[in-house]
Amino acid sequence: MGLYKYVSAYTAKKILEGSIRFTQPGAFNDPFELLPQFIIDKDTQEHQMTFKFCVLSPRRKGLDRSHIFVEDKYCSDIQARKMMADFNTSLGVLCLSRNEESLLMWGHYAGEYSGAVIEFDERHEFFNGLNPVKYQKRRPAFNITDFYDRPVPIADLCVKSNVWSYEKEVRLVRSAADLKDSGQIFNNHPVLTMELPLECIKSVCMGERMSVPDQREIWNKVKSTNIALSLAAVANWDYSFRYEQIKYHGPMVGSPIISPRTAHIFKDEPGDLGELARWAIEKHQYSEFVNMGC
Repeated sequence: MGLYKYVSAYTAKKILEGSIRFTQPGAFNDPFELLPQFIIDKDTQEHQMTFKFCVLSPRRKGLDRSHIFVEDKYCSDIQARKMMADFNTSLGVLCLSRNEESLLMWGHYAGEYSGAVIEFDERHEFFNGLNPVKYQKRRPAFNITDFYDRPVPIADLCVKSNVWSYEKEVRLVRSAADLKDSGQIFNNHPVLTMELPLECIKSVCMGERMSVPDQREIWNKVKSTNIALSLAAVANWDYSFRYEQIKYHGPMVGSPIISPRTAHIFKDEPGDLGELARWAIEKHQYSEFVNMGC
């Protein structure tokens, strides 16, 4: 399975410039992120928890008690909220997906189809420590003693409601100490970034509604790389796309692939490339149809 990220056109360009954002949990759109319930039974004396986390260790098995009835007096999320406050200053999360063609994610995360889907090479060392998100009906509940005074895998807390399961999410978590503060603020949190080697990127697929100026900028960023480039145009059937290939993975040999739908990217280029693009726009029999807005 591939590794994908749905992003706005602005974010796509930032990633192609070698910088990718790691987001604090408090800036996510789901308020339940990394926020379990803790069970504090009658034999446990609750105290201020010193939480030590590990961003690379896999999820521990068999700890979730959400399937077991526990009286309310033994349930608490006070410590979880304190833990969340610590997370917001101590770590960043890169959210990725195994779903390469999600209409919902195109709409929610890729600028309502004006952004892009970026495919990454998960074999690159940059992605060491990927954590798959676990989806379930009930909010996770843990015995608080399983979190006292030990390095706890962040993967334990990568659990979401099954209403999000279509995202097929995987996560990369890093300490804030390893991230760069960009000096910008988003959703009341500093924007933290990490340098991303371009060899991590396999392909970029631009959205149906991406503006031509953004398409041109992205083309100029990938044309001298090994990154493949395409455009997801609405197909003539079903809820699906036809993928207009512009450049295949690897060094480009010769000219980009031009279709009536992608010709606008190249119409101002000099020489034969621009001439062919202008012909495709003006004379190709399908040009008017494929360039009608959706």
